[in-house]
Amino acid sequence: MEQKDIEYFRTLLNNMLEEAQHKGDSTLEDLTDSNELFADPADRASAESDRAFTLRIRDRLIRKIQAAIQRLDEGTYGICEDCGEDISIPRLKARPVTKLCINCKAKQEEEESQRGD
Repeated sequence: MEQKDIEYFRTLLNNMLEEAQHKGDSTLEDLTDSNELFADPADRASAESDRAFTLRIRDRLIRKIQAAIQRLDEGTYGICEDCGEDISIPRLKARPVTKLCINCKAKQEEEESQRGD
């Protein structure tokens, strides 16, 4: 991977991280500042469950972004963790946090579908 690509992905990942953290903070504020009135306790529980789910998804994304930044720092970003081949730039642009090339990802998904995961 060329230096310009590394710089591009570092900027992209740092922007993604900042945005995910900001949205996570907003969701937390919604949870703590929520003065919504619900006619049914089940509606309130459902809303709180939805917000908690959103936080878990964002937390997982933040960890993936941080791991991708660490791979950039270590010089392993863009190298498939399964086969060791380069991950294509178009794939990295489509999924900047990916750890697998398209062939290994397709193979993984095929194995999961055969197992019923």
